[in-house]
Amino acid sequence: MAPVTMPPVEQAREIFTRLGYVVSGEGTELTAERKWRTVHVTAMTGTDAETECIRTDGGDGEPRLRCFVTWDGYAGELRERLLDVKPPYDWAVIEVDNHGGYEVLDNATVPA
Repeated sequence: MAPVTMPPVEQAREIFTRLGYVVSGEGTELTAERKWRTVHVTAMTGTDAETECIRTDGGDGEPRLRCFVTWDGYAGELRERLLDVKPPYDWAVIEVDNHGGYEVLDNATVPA
């Protein structure tokens, strides 16, 4: 597993670029744009201090689509927190590994 102290920013940028998005921004907060869609992308390490960012939608005019990119081993817990909080935006969690692979988790894949 990657060091938990470094958020997967480059992995997030690479994933969205490969999907055809134009990615901008610095640090752990990125914006991915493609056609009519704008996604607010947050790279996270999995610390509790970062959890507060999942509760906000950024206000009027901000993207209503959010994607949280985190290391493998934390994505399931983050997804459960999002399901509990029920934020006022559409969201997905991308779990990345050290080998360039990733898996997408969202609220549409809730087990019955």
